[in-house]
Parts: sequence; structure tokens; C-alpha cells
Amino acid sequence: MLLAATPPRSTRPATPPLVKRFLDYLFNECGLAGNTISAYQRDLNEFWNHLAELDVYLADLSMQDLQAHLVRLQERGLSIASISRHLMSIKMFLRFLHTERLIRHDLATLIETPRQWNRIPHSLHVPEVDALLSAPAPDDEYYLRDRALLELMYATGLRVSELSSLDVGQVNLKVGYLRCIGKGNKERIVPIGRPAIDAVTEYLDALRPQLLRERRSSKLFLSRTGRALDRTNMWRLVHKYGRMAGIRKNVHPHLLRHCFATHLLSGGADLRVVQELLGHADVTTTQIYTHVDPLRLKHVHQKCHPRP
Repeated sequence: MLLAATPPRSTRPATPPLVKRFLDYLFNECGLAGNTISAYQRDLNEFWNHLAELDVYLADLSMQDLQAHLVRLQERGLSIASISRHLMSIKMFLRFLHTERLIRHDLATLIETPRQWNRIPHSLHVPEVDALLSAPAPDDEYYLRDRALLELMYATGLRVSELSSLDVGQVNLKVGYLRCIGKGNKERIVPIGRPAIDAVTEYLDALRPQLLRERRSSKLFLSRTGRALDRTNMWRLVHKYGRMAGIRKNVHPHLLRHCFATHLLSGGADLRVVQELLGHADVTTTQIYTHVDPLRLKHVHQKCHPRP
């Protein structure tokens, strides 16, 4: 039976106390990143609101109620991956409540996560990446910043959230590496190539002081107002330059991360090294990039097979 922490039916808040208690646990005990916790919060608020509409308490929750919620998500057109994420949020929430003895039965043990196909991530060919990196026009007011942003994104494979939170002090251009704080507050060291070093150096010397003006900011990439360039604006910039480069695919920051991993592996990089560079906790996450380019497959076959 659910304890008295359950809010009254007429005063259910946007984020109920039980959900907030679970989110505090994820932050304080599990050390999850803010973006991950925000995703849990959105999923669980939606789940809670659905229960409120059904007039169902967690203590009375049944598998039929859970299935009804999943059907609603499917009717909204959510992908299997999105529904799986919702389901994982609910499972962890229910398991937490059962561990804290806030509910009697752990329905999480009865919930089976839907299986997903391991999709090969989209990527760009090297000439397409070259066109993207060359897209910023030298006469543009923010050319130096945008060129440095694109070069560093492709050179390091950072997540856009990691890049937007990157401080100047975390980048060592003399040695050629940066120190990144990734998911779960884990730190990793990522090398930087010469083109990215040159682009970032020029941006730091010539444009960043102008953008900063009288403001004080430790962030590497700044907006025109001198504030930190956020993830949304970085996404817009990459998308804009993708169109300017004439690339028909949907170009976004995570696509450059895919390109970084795919091009390293196709060039002969070790899988474990790429895992470390990407900041993946599990090597199976990195293995999705081990698909073979069809042209390279044909070349290897013609070169190695005794009767090509």
C-alpha cells in the first residue's frame, strides 16, 4: 500500500513528491547528469498524469494500466526507442518505490522492455564532412567561431551538451587535448587535431574577446551577446551549415559524433580506443559503429579473395 506521501487527488502537482524524491535519489545517490534526470522527470510526469486521468493510485497499479499508458505512447507516434526509454523510467521508479517500501509489489520485475533493432547510425562521407567544415563564409561576422565549433566537434566527437559546457581552461591547445566532463560526471581526455587547434586558436585570439565585451564567462563558445552558446543554438548552426554545404541528409551535432567514430574505425582505430574517446560506459554501445562501408567492403573483397 502506498504511504501517506501520495498527494490528494485534487492537488496533484506537476512533479509529485514521490517523483521528486526519486529524482533526488538519481542525482544524489546515482550521480546521473542533469539532462538524464530531466528526461526521467518528463517521462514520469507524463506517466503520473496518465494515472490521474485513469483515477488510479500507484498502490492499485496493474499491468493493464501500464499497457494502457504504452498504447497511448504508441498512438502518439513515438518510436520503439522512445517508448523503451519511457518504460525504463517507469521501471526504475517502481523499483525505487518498492525498495523504499512505498509500494507492496514490484511490477518492474514483470515488465519486459521491447526489443529494438540495432540500427546503423547515419554518417557522412569524408568529402561531405569537408564541405560542411568549409561552409562558413570568411566574410561572415561569426566565421571564426563557427569554423572553430565545427572543427572541434568533428575532431573530438563530443556530445553537444559537453561542447556547450566546455570551459576555456579545459582546452590545452599547446599540448593538443581537452578535458571533458561527460555523462555521469565522468572525466575523459580527448586529443585535438591540428586543423581544430588552429581554428580554435584563431577564434580565441581574434573573436572571443570581442564577443565577451564587458562580460565574464569561462565558456569556450559564446553567442553574439557574450553569453555561453547553448545546445539549441549549436544545433541550429550545424543544421544551417549542412544546408549551405548542399548536404541532403539531416545534419545535426550528433551526426558529427557519428562521423568521428565511423571514420576512426574505418581508418583502423581500435574499438576500445574509440569507446574511450566517445565516453561510452559499455563497448557494445560503440560496436554500432563497426559497420563496414560498402566501397571498402568491395575493395577488400577484390584485394583478398583468390577469385575476385
